[in-house]
Amino acid sequence: MGRQAELRDLARALDSSRLVTVTGPGGIGKSRLAARVTGGRCAPPDGTWRVELTAVRDPEFVDHAVVESLGLTDHTTRAPRETLLAHLAGRRLLLVLDGFEHLVDACADLVVELLERLPGLSVLAVGRRPLAVSGEQLLALGPLAEDEAVELFRERAGRRGVPVADDPHVRELCRRLDGIPLAVELAAGRLGALSPDQLLERLDDRFRLLAGGGRDALPRHRTLRTAIGWSHELCTPEERLLWSRLSVFAGRFDLEAAEYVCSGGGLHHDDVLDVLSALLAQSVVAREETATGVRYRMLDTVRAYGAEWLEATGDAVRLRRRHRDWYVGLATWCELDWFSPRQNEVAARIEAELPNLRCALEHCLTEPDGMELARHLAGSLWFCWVGCGRLSEGRHWLERSLEPEPHGEPGAHGEPGTHHREPEPRVELEAHREPDPRVELEAHREPQPHGLPEPHGLPESGSGGEHARLKALWVLGYVAILQGDTVPALAALQRCREEAERAADPTAVAYAEHRTGCLALVSDDMPRAETLLRSALARYEEIGELNSNVLMGQVELAMARAFLGDLPDAVRLCEEVRRVCEDHGERWARSYALYVLAYAAWSEGDTARARALLTDCLSCAHTFRDLLGSVLSIELLALVTVAQGDPAEAAVLQGAAAALWPSVGLPLFGSAYYNAPHELCEAKARQRLGDGRYEECVRQGRALGREAAVARALGRARPHAVLPAPRGPVRPTHQTLGTHEPAASPTRKGGETAG
Repeated sequence: MGRQAELRDLARALDSSRLVTVTGPGGIGKSRLAARVTGGRCAPPDGTWRVELTAVRDPEFVDHAVVESLGLTDHTTRAPRETLLAHLAGRRLLLVLDGFEHLVDACADLVVELLERLPGLSVLAVGRRPLAVSGEQLLALGPLAEDEAVELFRERAGRRGVPVADDPHVRELCRRLDGIPLAVELAAGRLGALSPDQLLERLDDRFRLLAGGGRDALPRHRTLRTAIGWSHELCTPEERLLWSRLSVFAGRFDLEAAEYVCSGGGLHHDDVLDVLSALLAQSVVAREETATGVRYRMLDTVRAYGAEWLEATGDAVRLRRRHRDWYVGLATWCELDWFSPRQNEVAARIEAELPNLRCALEHCLTEPDGMELARHLAGSLWFCWVGCGRLSEGRHWLERSLEPEPHGEPGAHGEPGTHHREPEPRVELEAHREPDPRVELEAHREPQPHGLPEPHGLPESGSGGEHARLKALWVLGYVAILQGDTVPALAALQRCREEAERAADPTAVAYAEHRTGCLALVSDDMPRAETLLRSALARYEEIGELNSNVLMGQVELAMARAFLGDLPDAVRLCEEVRRVCEDHGERWARSYALYVLAYAAWSEGDTARARALLTDCLSCAHTFRDLLGSVLSIELLALVTVAQGDPAEAAVLQGAAAALWPSVGLPLFGSAYYNAPHELCEAKARQRLGDGRYEECVRQGRALGREAAVARALGRARPHAVLPAPRGPVRPTHQTLGTHEPAASPTRKGGETAG
């Protein structure tokens, strides 16, 4: 609503300065103003990119958040900042950092380095305080003008089907709310029960109390806080409980999570939806349609108020543990569903839940007895780290979970197995007439809702904890292999195998041997790779293990056989993998089997079949942000293209692949085996084009971004077929991904959980 002068001021500031920061109190409309300006002006050549930092709680993840928002994938051991600097060099773009105030030091450090080293970059920062760095131009955003505030109030009232006139009561109400947009929206959310003059009367009483009996204007931040507190006061006890409990979520959440985490102790599971609907009607919670379904969120100012109330109830420790348990269970269920036709849904769901999963991991790592659970969670998310292109983050959590536990006195955190309750902090709440939240909580105490048990099957001390530790070790080794970091990878795998043999854990032994064979494969030691991979596959068969990892082991064995000259055996192995994958709807491991089959088809001169297989392979790899699968597919597509008589296009594809290789951790570009298609293609293309024309085409390919490179490679192929439906019976899960209640209970010999 309105803001025309501010829009012009911000647009002029962006034209004249490379660093502009919009500041103002919470709820004043900073993010909306930034979105309107960046959406309405001519974007820089390389676009405008928004980074939402509200849900990022650890300063270490600021760089990761920027990398994610730019859509970058890097499988090397490079720090995220190095990835940013490499990708943004020579580009012109605007970076919007929204909600940075709780991460100001980390953001200031990042912005200073980016602006110093990237002359084409401009930054628009949005937060409650300045970054306080040299060259920063500040734009302090004030409240809405009275006419604009009235317009906003009437518009929000109209959305609720309550027509409101522009009368003195409405104007006075907006004046008393200082024209703060969030305060105006919260007031409009009450129109279903109160008229504007009733709203004004109740609000005026509260302001008079806070101002010591006078009608003097309060400082603006107190005005907003008082408006939030007033809205909180008008809630029912159940609404106040849910408001406080929803504050444990980092970012967005879904209904199932809210029902599990927030129920009990005064709020029955079956009532959560109704109470959440009431908070939605009052603008305390917002509803969003996303790719993974309906999700909810709270503005940070509203969430922070609820968090203070949660601490005051003395229930914060229990709620954080329920939050942790839900997301441990969700990760376990997603690992199970990864080996199913729901792989794409799992990838999207995990992407949406990353802020809450990080929060759960951090909670595990900071709890006195949480390290075993941290290892379980970090290991269960192997498919996210490996299959969805998050190697760097996965390694961060795996290494932290495997750090030695501090040895404190037995009584330092309470007796083992007991819940340690932190002392209640003093919370400065606004003066109002609400009951003490602790009294309110006790008055509504009730047993756990029926049909919603506490998560079970979580790692316990002893064999369960040792199993989680061994899994974290082999997953760490796998991640390090894919990053090209062979020494730490071998150390982790050797340690895993030695400890697994001592613990008589055949599953961990099989995974450690498998990944050691994978390391031999990418190190060009094909005889050793074949020996280790055959042994690991035999161990998997003996213990009844079948999942995406096992099928990848068979594809890796097929690669070793192909490189050793037995292409028919490689085809046999990959056709079997393809059949099993299609029976189960699995796509990730299937894509690598298609790569080997495409290589075989090209070897036999069937370039049309090779292209069709590679198109399918590349499309799948790109969907899962699998850089290695993508670049291998593009390299082989280039060889197929030159064989089909188009050396110029083949050279363009080689250039596109060359631009991707630096982000691939594995140094396969120089491999005697994996690099053979590239060398053969280059020789053929140079012979037909000449060196000058070849280099020109390669430069053209190098200039393509990842999305454009994949689109170019896929654009020359005929449309790939949709993955066929499962041909055989697929073992059903109890519920679908969107409706199940996670319970962290890894299967044993069930074939779907990795290790």
